[in-house]
Amino acid sequence: MLTRPQDPPIAAHDRVYRALRTRIMHGQMEPSTALTLRGIGKEFEVSMTPAREAVRRLVAEGALTLSSSGRVSTPELSNERIEELAALRALIETELATRALPRAHLALIERLTAINATISEAVAKGDAVSYIRRNLEFHRTLYLRAQAPAMLAMAETVWLQLGPTMRKLYGRMRQGTPPESHRLILAALRAGDEPGLRIAVRTDVTKGLRLLAA
Repeated sequence: MLTRPQDPPIAAHDRVYRALRTRIMHGQMEPSTALTLRGIGKEFEVSMTPAREAVRRLVAEGALTLSSSGRVSTPELSNERIEELAALRALIETELATRALPRAHLALIERLTAINATISEAVAKGDAVSYIRRNLEFHRTLYLRAQAPAMLAMAETVWLQLGPTMRKLYGRMRQGTPPESHRLILAALRAGDEPGLRIAVRTDVTKGLRLLAA
């Protein structure tokens, strides 16, 4: 009888890295939240070495900052940095959406509509983390259809750097309704309207960030 090979175990540092990366991207940490290797090691039940390696990788991606004194924290972005990352989102994500459009069949649009409904639920509950997570799921689901993995990886790196800032933004806006631009994105996908899709995506990914930087 043939047995199915088991997946190799995830290295300790990779497990810690993935968990922290998800936490930061989804806005579960606010800007300037301090982390310690000891605290990370205790939470994930690992030694200092995998905790240090996970932090090193996240610092390299811009998800964490390391001061000259050795303090590790989530970034507090300057207005200039927010503007830069908003511009990157506009460039990368409008291109991803454009490439996805020819493959945006009814099943995808229905899936995006369902995700958008969960965003409405998160807004109604005032759940910032769920709102950010579902919002990114909406975008990632669309962009996967672009079949451009390198470009999507770039977009996710930007999302990662913006995670704590998005949490701060949500708190400031006190959003009471889901993004209107999502409705426009869905309408453009149904109509096969590339110019309309590009405008809707660009508006969606930059409007809130630019309010924060104002």
